[in-house]
Amino acid sequence: MKIGFIGLGNMGGSLARLIAQDERYRSELLLANRSRDKAEKIAAEVGGQPVSNAEVFAQAEVIFLGIKPAQFADLLAEYREILEKRDSLLLVSMAAGLPLETLEKLIPSHHRWIRIMPNTPVAVGEGVITYSLSQQANQADEDLLRELLSSAGLLVKLEEKQLDAATALAGCGPAFVYLFIEALADAGVRAGLSRDISLELANQTLLGAAKLSKASG
Repeated sequence: MKIGFIGLGNMGGSLARLIAQDERYRSELLLANRSRDKAEKIAAEVGGQPVSNAEVFAQAEVIFLGIKPAQFADLLAEYREILEKRDSLLLVSMAAGLPLETLEKLIPSHHRWIRIMPNTPVAVGEGVITYSLSQQANQADEDLLRELLSSAGLLVKLEEKQLDAATALAGCGPAFVYLFIEALADAGVRAGLSRDISLELANQTLLGAAKLSKASG
């Protein structure tokens, strides 16, 4: 099964690296990016093939779209002829603000969509991915998504109307946590600790507190 990525920025690149950890899928990755150098770099790092957008649409059975929301309509219109000829594909959108209803109108109706909202800690396998399925998507699609992204961290299925709230909490939340870590580390330095030690203590304090909170409820 070929798994394609179009757009290998922070999120797209992180998810491609996670999927490549599974040897079953490593050689099946098709990697496309506006800058081919980035696709070649990730392919050299984790496996897979650097390819064009057209090759992804023509060959992949699952396609992750890590492009900006404003680029979706033009991209999908450009390759609509290919999509019309393909059997039903699973497309995975990471675009904030583009509802499934809008996405479904951009491509032939026999294809399936899943919207996902990952946060940056997926890069270290401790992230959150919330997701919603289109009406055409089925249980097998959901199972496949969870299998492909199992090493990302916590995966939570939501009604689509809940995705924005979840994105605000889990997507924006890490930025506030980083500020708090920095504040703790700054306080340690003012109290006489070195910067390295202060930062190590702050990181471990939040990590430990989060694990204890999760375990204790």
